[in-house]
Amino acid sequence: MLDDRPPVLDACIFCRIGRGEIPAKEAYRDAAVVAIEDLNPQAPTHLLVMPLQHYGTLGELAGSQNDALLFELLRVATALGRERGGNDGFRLVANTGPHGGQTVGHLHLHVLAGRPLAWPPG
Repeated sequence: MLDDRPPVLDACIFCRIGRGEIPAKEAYRDAAVVAIEDLNPQAPTHLLVMPLQHYGTLGELAGSQNDALLFELLRVATALGRERGGNDGFRLVANTGPHGGQTVGHLHLHVLAGRPLAWPPG
């Protein structure tokens, strides 16, 4: 049987973090997802939640029909948002593509909490 999962890319910084080649302050890790503290936080809580498998964008993962990984990514991000944001709430952001503000070509969700967040965001 062919393995149709996307590759883990050697040059991708988030793939390298996922493999432990680049140190990061981890907030969560399981067999499919890792969450790290953002190096340039935009809120008191700013985590990046990403799959260990390489998907370039949210649309790429959604298009893969890997519903279990998509659910796990959202489950982890939501759990961390609740844990870190408490009753005051949190925001999940998935920047997709250059016009969406994506600067790293590996799918990741931002979990922002710990202060009031304005709208529109940018």
